[in-house]
Amino acid sequence: MVPTLRPGDRLVLRYGVPVRPGHVVVLRHPFQHDLLIVKRIVGRRRGGWWVRGDNPYVENDSREFGVVPDELVVARASVRLRPPREGQRSVGSALGWAFSAVRPLSRRLRAR
Repeated sequence: MVPTLRPGDRLVLRYGVPVRPGHVVVLRHPFQHDLLIVKRIVGRRRGGWWVRGDNPYVENDSREFGVVPDELVVARASVRLRPPREGQRSVGSALGWAFSAVRPLSRRLRAR
C-alpha cells in the first residue's frame, strides 16, 4: 500500500461498519485465510469487492485473486498512525513528524 502506508505504520480499525469504494480495508487473503492484508476497495462486482493496492507495481490484489467475498472483509481502516523515527531529536523534525503522524485514510477513488 505504499505510498499510503509504509512498513511500521499502525491502523485504527472499525469493525462491522459498511465499506464502499475508496475505503482502505483489512481482509483475509482469499487463498490463505490466516493471512490478513490491507487493500483499497475499487468497486463492487458480482460476488464481492474488487480491491487493489495503492502501489500499481504490486499485483497481490484482485488482479491476482479476483473478487473478494463480503465475509472476508474484516474491518475498515479509518486512520493511519506513523510511529516516530529513531533519532528525531530536533524540534523541527519532531514537529514534522507530529504533522504527518496521524492521517485519515478515506478518500475519493481516483482514476487509475
